[in-house]
Amino acid sequence: MARTLADIAAKVEAGARLDAEDGLALLRSRDIWAIGRMADKVRRRRHGLTTWYNVNRHLNYSNVCALSCKFCAFYRKKDQDGAYAHDVADIAEQARAAEAAGATEIHIVGGLHPYLPFSYYTEMLEAIRAAAPSIHVKAFTAVEIVHLARIDRRPRDPEGVLSDLQRAGLGSLPGGGAEVFDDRVHDEAFKGKIRSDQWLEVHRVAHRLGLMSNATILYGHIESLEDRVHHFELLRAAQDEAIEQELPGRFQTVIPLPFIPDRSALERLPGPTALDDLKMLAVSRLMLDNFPHVKAFWIMQTLEFSQTALHFGVDDIDGTVVWYDITKIGDQGTHQEVTVRDLRRTIREAGFEPVERDTLYRPVQRSREGDVVHAAG
Repeated sequence: MARTLADIAAKVEAGARLDAEDGLALLRSRDIWAIGRMADKVRRRRHGLTTWYNVNRHLNYSNVCALSCKFCAFYRKKDQDGAYAHDVADIAEQARAAEAAGATEIHIVGGLHPYLPFSYYTEMLEAIRAAAPSIHVKAFTAVEIVHLARIDRRPRDPEGVLSDLQRAGLGSLPGGGAEVFDDRVHDEAFKGKIRSDQWLEVHRVAHRLGLMSNATILYGHIESLEDRVHHFELLRAAQDEAIEQELPGRFQTVIPLPFIPDRSALERLPGPTALDDLKMLAVSRLMLDNFPHVKAFWIMQTLEFSQTALHFGVDDIDGTVVWYDITKIGDQGTHQEVTVRDLRRTIREAGFEPVERDTLYRPVQRSREGDVVHAAG
C-alpha cells in the first residue's frame, strides 16, 4: 500500500526515522504545506526559534579546472579568457581584511588546478594563519582533497594529505562536490569527478581526524527523485557510522543546492522551481534526522526565499559571504554581499531569533565595537 502523508506525519510526531519509501512519497507529493508543517515541527523541536548566521567571507583561489562538468559555469581552462589563480600573498591579504571586518570564518574552494603544487595549498593555509590567526579556515571539498592527493603522488593517502593540511591551518571541510550520489548521473553530468564512495571516504577520514564537515546535494538537473532519496540514505548512514564509532568529527550541516542552468552545458534544462526548493529543504530536515542543521544558501536562493525556508525546516541562512564566483543568479557579479543587519532583519521578519555562530555552531558574542569577545562552548 502506498505511503500517505498521514502515515509519515504520524512517524514524525513519534520521532521515528523515515525510510526511503517515506522520502519518495514526500518528494512526489504536491502538498507542500503538509510537508512544511512536518519539517517545521522537527526544526522547532530541535532548535526552537533559533536561526544561525555567521560573519564569513568566501574565497575562490582559482577557477582553472581539469574537469569539465556539464552543470558548471565556473570552470575555465588555463589559457581561456577569465581564467585566474590568486597568489598566496593576495589570499593572505584577503584573509587579513576579512578578520579586520569581523569575520570568524573564511570559506575556500576552487577548481582542480592541474599545475599548482601541493605546497601552494599548505603555504596558503600557513599564510592565512599568520595573517589572520583568529579566523577559522573551512576549505577544500572532498573532490579537491582527492585531487591534492593525486598531484602530491599520494592517491591512496587522503589521511596523510588531510593531516598535512590540518597542521598547516585547515579547520574544517565544506560539503561541496557531492552533487548526486548516482553512477548514471555521475557519468552524464560530471564524468571524471570522484564517485560517492571516494567523497564519503574523505569525510570519514576527516571525521576520524577531528575535522567537522558539511554535505550538499545538487538537484534539479538530470537526477531522479529516487536518486535524491538514495543520496540522503548514504549521508545518513555515514553520519550513523561517525556517531556509533564516537568519532571526534561529524557532519554538521546539509545544504541542498538547486541547479542553476545559466551558461552551463545543461542550460537547456529548466532547473528546479521554488516549490521544489522548499520541498528539498523540508525533506532534508525530515530524512537526515542525525544532521543537526539544514542551511538555505541565500546566494543561490535569495534572502527573501530564505525567509520562507525558515518555516520549512531550515535553521541556518549562511553568512555575509562578500565574494562568490561559483554561482550567479541572473547578471550578478562576484561581489555578492549582505550585512549582519540584513541577515538579522531577514530572520526576525520571518518570526525567528537570529544568533551569530562561528563555524562550529558556537554562539558568538561581540563587544559594542563589534569585536568578538567570546564563542561559547
